[in-house]
Amino acid sequence: MTTTSRTPAAPTQSASSTPATHGTPSKTAPTAEQAAGARPKFKRVLLKLSGESFSGPGGFGVEPDQLESIAKEIFEASKVGAQLAIVVGGGNIIRGAELASEGHIHQATADYMGMLGTVINGLALKEKLHTLGLDCRVMTAIDIRSVAEPFIRGRALRHMEKGRAVILVAGTGNPFCTTDTGAALRAIELECDVLMKATKVDGIYTADPRKDPTATRYERLTFSEAIAKNLRVMDMTALAMCQENDVPVLVFDFTKAGNIRRVIQGESIGTFVER
Repeated sequence: MTTTSRTPAAPTQSASSTPATHGTPSKTAPTAEQAAGARPKFKRVLLKLSGESFSGPGGFGVEPDQLESIAKEIFEASKVGAQLAIVVGGGNIIRGAELASEGHIHQATADYMGMLGTVINGLALKEKLHTLGLDCRVMTAIDIRSVAEPFIRGRALRHMEKGRAVILVAGTGNPFCTTDTGAALRAIELECDVLMKATKVDGIYTADPRKDPTATRYERLTFSEAIAKNLRVMDMTALAMCQENDVPVLVFDFTKAGNIRRVIQGESIGTFVER
């Protein structure tokens, strides 16, 4: 049943989305936040960042202030203790779909160019996180061994078990697939408890709140409702994959300081989409 409100209710996990574990638990020493009782609700999460996270409104490229801001948010969230995978988009570097739609470049080639844009963002994020003290690895769906590890599921899981953040780039490695689809695929492969889609709005609305002042925010939605109402939470392929594999999606505003950490801890932020 759909619930709408301007004050979100705390998301709850169903028995079918019990956090998954893999292999030997991480032996990383607890942080001060963990010692103080700030335990994560979700044990393994996938954070989806758009390319726009790395540039200002309408900006292009990687802007230092934006990079520092998002890296600090991720670093603070990592202290909670959850295993963290991050999928990055590349729209701030190149929008392949626009080039293809205007007939300049074949869509397959444009999509590969977009994948390279995600690699640029992933490398920038890795370097900034390292300066903050968070160990991380960049893993790619296309072969660029001189700058990133190839994505291998078991290796990615092992990195996370050792307390490293894993930055996943190049989407699925295939053209005609969005980075949303890549995020859904990796969340399923890595048995993540939730796919956190970071946006610049505080959830999913009945209409565009910038154009319709009567729009209200959904607290919770089912995948079927989101697809039937064409709410554009993510692309339909990604939504269908999450629905089929019972991976909940949480849409939230990452621009508010501390929100990534709060979501991982289970605070009532954004819109929760589940079966």
